[in-house]
Order: sequence, then C-alpha cells, then structure tokens
Amino acid sequence: MTYTRIKAAAVKKMNLSNISIFGLASDRMTWLAARQKVTSENVANAGTPKFQSRDVTSFAAMIDGNRTTGSGLVATDPRHIPGLSTTSAAGIREMDDPTAIHTSINGNTVNLEEQTIRAAETSDQYRMAAQLYRKSYDLLTMALTGR
Repeated sequence: MTYTRIKAAAVKKMNLSNISIFGLASDRMTWLAARQKVTSENVANAGTPKFQSRDVTSFAAMIDGNRTTGSGLVATDPRHIPGLSTTSAAGIREMDDPTAIHTSINGNTVNLEEQTIRAAETSDQYRMAAQLYRKSYDLLTMALTGR
C-alpha cells in the first residue's frame, strides 16, 4: 500500500468531530437549526391567543451545557415519568423570548417583523458555519493527500 493510499484511508476513517473546528462548526449548526425551528413555531403561532414567543438559550450556554454533566433535571427514580423535553440537542433549552415586549390584544407576544429578521440572520449564520465546515474539511484533505 502506497503512502498516498494510507493517507487517503486515514482521511476516510477520521472522526472529524474530535477536531475542534469541526466540532464547533457542527455544534453551531445544531444550535442554529434549533433556533430556526423555534422561530418557525413562533411564526406558525402568530395568531394563537396568549401564545408566548420563544427562543433558545445562547450558543455560549449550549457550549457550557455540553461541558457540564449536571445540567438539567435528572430522573432519580426509574418510575419517574419523563416530561416533554424542551431540549432539541444537548445544552439547548427553549425559553420565553426575552426580547418579546409587545403584547397584542389577544395576549400573543409574537412580532412577525422580529421573527423574520431572526430567521434571515439564522439562515445566514447557518450558511457561514456550513461553509466553514466544508472549507476546513477541504483544507484538511489537501494537507493529508497533497491535492
């Protein structure tokens, strides 16, 4: 087996999540996907009476949540009934939107203009994280294979 084939095989078998740039980009895309999901739910419920606009915790809080093992509720007895999880991924928590300050007549706090801006920003950030991931992969492949 030639040296080039060994390097190519190593690239195929490599777990990219162990490399910090890939893990960080992947975590960021997971967080952005959760935020986009919550934003779309807000838009879908814009006409629902007394619906409270939601958001997810910050990306920094998600990263800190992944580092600590004691975050969230713990089932101390196997007979505990699991509740509905507001966690879309490790460390991501849904919460009431702290920026939603205007309430409509029916008690709804969803502002469609803010949600539209949030959705556009989230989409742009997701695209940037995906490009970072792809370019880093290309750079690693080029460094290992010489092509």
